[in-house]
Amino acid sequence: MSSKIRNDLARRVEDSLDRLIDVTRRLVAVASPNPPSDTFKVAGVAEALLHELPGIEVERIEPAPRVVSLVARIKSGKPGRRLIFNGHLDTFPILENLPWTVPPLGGVLRDGRLYGRGVCDMKGGIACSLLAAALLAEHRDAWNGEIVLTLAGDEENMGSLGSGYLLEHVPHALGDANICGDVGSPRVVRFGEKGLMWVEIEAVGAPAHGAHVHKGTNAIDRLRIALDRLKDLEDVPFQAPPVVTAAIARAKAISESLSGAGEADTLGRVTVNIGTIEGGASPNLVPTHAIARADIRLPVGITTDVLAAKLDAWLAPLEGVSWKAIRRFEPSFTPPEHEIVTRTARVAAEVLGEAPAVNMRVGGSDSRWYRLYGVPTVVLGLTPFNMGGPDEHVLVEELLAVAKIHTLVAYDFLSAEP
Repeated sequence: MSSKIRNDLARRVEDSLDRLIDVTRRLVAVASPNPPSDTFKVAGVAEALLHELPGIEVERIEPAPRVVSLVARIKSGKPGRRLIFNGHLDTFPILENLPWTVPPLGGVLRDGRLYGRGVCDMKGGIACSLLAAALLAEHRDAWNGEIVLTLAGDEENMGSLGSGYLLEHVPHALGDANICGDVGSPRVVRFGEKGLMWVEIEAVGAPAHGAHVHKGTNAIDRLRIALDRLKDLEDVPFQAPPVVTAAIARAKAISESLSGAGEADTLGRVTVNIGTIEGGASPNLVPTHAIARADIRLPVGITTDVLAAKLDAWLAPLEGVSWKAIRRFEPSFTPPEHEIVTRTARVAAEVLGEAPAVNMRVGGSDSRWYRLYGVPTVVLGLTPFNMGGPDEHVLVEELLAVAKIHTLVAYDFLSAEP
């Protein structure tokens, strides 16, 4: 590992602010909302940006109409490890009816902030990884192995047509480690995330007039009892790995200053959010049908199978009630002592001038797919402001910080002895 080359890489990032802003703007300028899962045009922009890098191989993959992902390889020409930079090209819907004060796709730069739909989730993060790859491509004689960028066309819809598809069908989408620039903060290195299980609970009853309730059976009453059982999942006992609980405790002060008080508690327990309830036709009619959908988040230490078994046992005795899981993902983590985690934390401290928190993540990302396939993964990206809402933006100074961290971690990882 050459300190001269490393210092030059850091300096090159600092000199590349205009380039970072330009690349981010070019990506933001092309809408890629999910739904409807359309990344055809933005993948074309990203592909053109990738082809600006010397000696790069780019594959365009379209598992479903207009759901386009890209896989790009930069080879050093020497044997070594493979490092992945992962990102997703799709964004939340633009929602132009919201009170935007800037054009949603305009890439407006104002007071040190860069605005636009998807700028934090996660086109700014992709720009950081692209700059890292470009600078490392110019110094490929200084490191070993290869860099692979996987830019997925589907993440907001759980990623089965994006990173999930790539990992199943493209062998070199797998690597020895993965850096994901999804939203978060350069001050927090995320090594794992909670799992999820979305459920739908349905209740049926018998009709009657509201004045003659003795003649009917109220489906909403049945659903209400079932939802009480559902909330009981929050009290199911489990044992989290001590290394995870210790990391959450150590990270609390920094992480909660960014993500809100109570994050540590949320990371350490099952949460049930009942998101929608539908039922009934009129106040004076006994409802014959009711349905609710809920988002259950699981900490490391418990599985969706355990919670599903509890729901089977608790809801089966309830007449007229049925349930099903809509989506399931297990909690996942890379051990915080793993090399990719410790290197990222060390470089972040160097770049920021203070030690970052090393913590779990309450929300999901494509990192879960990589961990599912056995690839050690960290998430380090930009702090989200108004993500998914009007005037979504990032701090320009964070673009530089994240790009520098990505660049130096990749160089350190690929120039070190495995």
